[in-house]
Amino acid sequence: MVSVRWKSISAGLAVTVATLGLTACSSSSDDANEITVYNAQHESLTKEWVDAFTKETGIKVTLRQGGDTALGNQLIAEGAASPADVFLTENSPAMALVENAGLFADVDKTTLDQVPAQFRPSTGKWTGIAARSTVFVYNKDKIPTDQVPASLLDLAQPQWKGRWGAGVSGADFQAIVAGLLALKGEDATKAWLAGMKANATAFPNNVATMKAVDSGQPDGGVIYHYYWYRDQAKTKESSSHTALHYFKNQDPGAFISVSGGGVLKSSKKQESAQKFLAFITAKSGQEVLRDGDSMEYPVASDVAANPALPPLADLQAPAVDPSKLDAKKVTELMTQAGLL
Repeated sequence: MVSVRWKSISAGLAVTVATLGLTACSSSSDDANEITVYNAQHESLTKEWVDAFTKETGIKVTLRQGGDTALGNQLIAEGAASPADVFLTENSPAMALVENAGLFADVDKTTLDQVPAQFRPSTGKWTGIAARSTVFVYNKDKIPTDQVPASLLDLAQPQWKGRWGAGVSGADFQAIVAGLLALKGEDATKAWLAGMKANATAFPNNVATMKAVDSGQPDGGVIYHYYWYRDQAKTKESSSHTALHYFKNQDPGAFISVSGGGVLKSSKKQESAQKFLAFITAKSGQEVLRDGDSMEYPVASDVAANPALPPLADLQAPAVDPSKLDAKKVTELMTQAGLL
């Protein structure tokens, strides 16, 4: 087992990027035609949303780019003084972190109505904007189709020792563990993490995991679906020897991670911020997911997924309230297990 020590990224190190060649305004500006988005989603995807939103509304957007955990912690540190108007993430736990600190305004009901209940928290303090499925990527020369694990839980068994890996230290994998915790409870999660410590190889992220599996070392790995589909749509240099297994059957390994969007309660530009969130979850915003190269799932306004993807409704994902995903507890349990 290769151990990777996770280090919290200092909130002050979040990278600031000016979007669309615009100059950022300070949060004290009264100009409602410009908002600041703390963006932990993939920058290329969010820029597509921003381009379309600005074209439609005339409202300019400045992005501050960083990771889920880093930006979530930064918002908590800044509190009511934050210049952020909107927060977007790749995974739900960072949204829950900020929500639990009491920093989100209620999302407009018309926006919530665009998103099915399973893709947003029950609290209405933020909403889902996209989704990604947990999958098992495996080397076709190492694992026959009839020998893929039936459940994510099987990977803790002795027969999988040294045969799989994951991007242990990243927010993506920790969201998957948060789903397991919400579904199976603390004792089962501890037992699974202990099995992972004994069996798995730690990689920096999903891409590194997939590349290693493609080379046959290890045989398989736990990643999100879209990394594989992106590579398949291009050169296939990191996935040509692999296939995907969807666990389905409401298994913890069929966990769907919801990317989140919320409006900061401290924002002085509430109307413009709410408009941005409404746009992302409206038909035109969700079509960016369908028609672009992100390969993430639309979750709102009845927009279908990219035709290359299996329909989201066919994945038989377990029901998890995104607001119940406990990032702090996951970090604690993974640290106790020696994985962080």
